[in-house]
Amino acid sequence: MGSLAWEVIGVIDTDGDCAEWTFPAEPGVVRSARAAVRSQLHGWHLDCVADLAALLVSELVTNSLRHATGPIGVRLVRPAGLDRTLRVEVSDPLPDLPRERVAHPEDESGRGLQLVAGSSLDWGTRPGASGKTVWFELAVPG
Repeated sequence: MGSLAWEVIGVIDTDGDCAEWTFPAEPGVVRSARAAVRSQLHGWHLDCVADLAALLVSELVTNSLRHATGPIGVRLVRPAGLDRTLRVEVSDPLPDLPRERVAHPEDESGRGLQLVAGSSLDWGTRPGASGKTVWFELAVPG
C-alpha cells in the first residue's frame, strides 16, 4: 500500500521493521489477513505471538468488514528500540471510532474489542483524515 493511502486512513509512520497489506472489504478478507500476519511473524521469528496476533487481527478485520465498504489496511510494526513489543494496526475508511461494549451471553457479536483490550499490553483508536485506525500492542517474550 502506498504511503498516501496510509495517510488517508490515519496510519502513523514508525521506525523499525514494518509489514503492511491492503485488503478489499469482501468475503475471505479475514482469512487472508490472518494468513499474512502469521506468515510475516514467522519470517520475523515471532511465532510465539502469531496465534494471538492473528486472532486479534481477525476480530478487528471482521469489525471493519461488517461496517466499512472500502479497503482494510493491516500493518505490523516492530518499533525501533522496543524489541519486546509488536504493534498491530487495522485501518478502514469509516470515520466512526469503535466503542467497547458489554456483550450479553446470548449476543452473537460484540466481544472483539473486549478480547483486544484483555489480551494486549495496550490498545486504542486513532482518527485519520478519512477513516480510522484501531491498534494494539503485544508483549514479545524474550
